[in-house]
Amino acid sequence: MNSSLATREQALSSGIDPFWAPMAMVLTQDFALKSYFRERVVLGADRLPVDGPVLLAPTHRARWDALMLPMAAGRRVTGRDCRFMVTGTEMVGLQGWFLHRLGCFAVDQGRPSMTTLRYAIDLLSAGEQLVVFPEGRINRTDEPIRLQQGLARLSQLATRQGVPVQVVPVGLAYSEARPRPCGRAAVCFGESLTTETSGREATRIFNQLLTERMQSAEQAARAAVGRPLISP
Repeated sequence: MNSSLATREQALSSGIDPFWAPMAMVLTQDFALKSYFRERVVLGADRLPVDGPVLLAPTHRARWDALMLPMAAGRRVTGRDCRFMVTGTEMVGLQGWFLHRLGCFAVDQGRPSMTTLRYAIDLLSAGEQLVVFPEGRINRTDEPIRLQQGLARLSQLATRQGVPVQVVPVGLAYSEARPRPCGRAAVCFGESLTTETSGREATRIFNQLLTERMQSAEQAARAAVGRPLISP
């Protein structure tokens, strides 16, 4: 770990705990997911980069998303952890205590601090796998995907600093809008894209392409759980 990454990790009290992280992996992947869902499907695994800086850009349909992603793209699959950028409200209390030790860190989506942004870029520069929910909230309806600007800006900032980030669109789906016991769950990885330039028009084009690929990935995931997504 480089010195700047270690310094910012300490400042944000965020890092992979050598005790809690492996235990959480066993509890969530071997017990929680297997006991709650009768089937867990992973589609497009060959599109998931196994090295280099990666930004996973998933749809956000349930709190189970945070367990499904490490199952499909985490340490057992790629050899590296999923480092989540989450809202500040998720990093408080007992939940926040655990999330800190699993390498998650908070971001103010309206006004992200430079410490947070630099830490995210340090992680990407170190070849880590970062997860950002570009919708910014859980959406259980079938309304069109609407992205916030944060992920595109982070990708552009990393690119300007010489970090060639691959952005992977991800679709998550469940057999019910609110997942129930013995239901089905699916993750689909779409074709990755990169950010070449910055600017308002470049951001608009990037978000449009990312939205289309997230939508396609979610359609595939919804079909896999028997709940097809009907396009408007």
